Amino acid sequence: MAAESTYSRNLHDKMGAAEQTNQIQWAAISLTHVEYPKGDFIGFVLAIISLTPICILVGFGTLILFRRDLHTISYLIGLLLNEVVNWILKHLIQEYRPLRQRETVFSEYGMPSSHAQFMWFYAVYLSFFLIIRMHRNYHFVDELWKYAIGLVVYGLACTVGYSRIYLGYHSFSQVAVGALIGLTLGTIWFSTVHLVLTPFFPVLASCSLGEFLMLRDSTLIPNVMWFEYTCSRSESRSRQRKITSRKSQ
Repeated sequence: MAAESTYSRNLHDKMGAAEQTNQIQWAAISLTHVEYPKGDFIGFVLAIISLTPICILVGFGTLILFRRDLHTISYLIGLLLNEVVNWILKHLIQEYRPLRQRETVFSEYGMPSSHAQFMWFYAVYLSFFLIIRMHRNYHFVDELWKYAIGLVVYGLACTVGYSRIYLGYHSFSQVAVGALIGLTLGTIWFSTVHLVLTPFFPVLASCSLGEFLMLRDSTLIPNVMWFEYTCSRSESRSRQRKITSRKSQ
């Protein structure tokens, strides 16, 4: 009888837990979730491409973690502010997506497209950075890599926008408005960083908090990649000579 009573009590507890679980409303995070028509290879490729903003954010996190460059941090802050503006506009305009009955669309509003706004902000800021911030070469041929990167980035922005239309997440107008807003905000934010914030970078990098966080200001360095390469190579050779000298003694 005691065993039967224990079994009944356990069964009642499990049923109660199951009923409580059924009453819970589960919410999903749509960070990387995207659907495409089953068997549609083009839709599959476009679904992968539409995840580009996530890859960009991961890349920014990695760069900031290992380089601590203030301009890179400012770039990321601009992207995050761009997302905040997009969220505000969506809830002010309240225009629904083309496929409202889709169960896996976690935000019912689609105007403007956050993907298009993100990518065009990223593209226009990067193009200004390459043309204005990066060093200028004396020969046009040496400058071609900048234009090549710009074409790739703008092409990627257009492809991401098209993927949102193709997969039914946004209408053409929602993507077009998102691209226009992203382009505008990217231009404004680059101007703000370049003209207003950059003069304060040396102060931020030299303050106690900046030194503790190992923040770096590379504004005055014309070619950061070449500078870091030559410095690391020079330091490596210097240490190698010291090691060789100690062994010879």
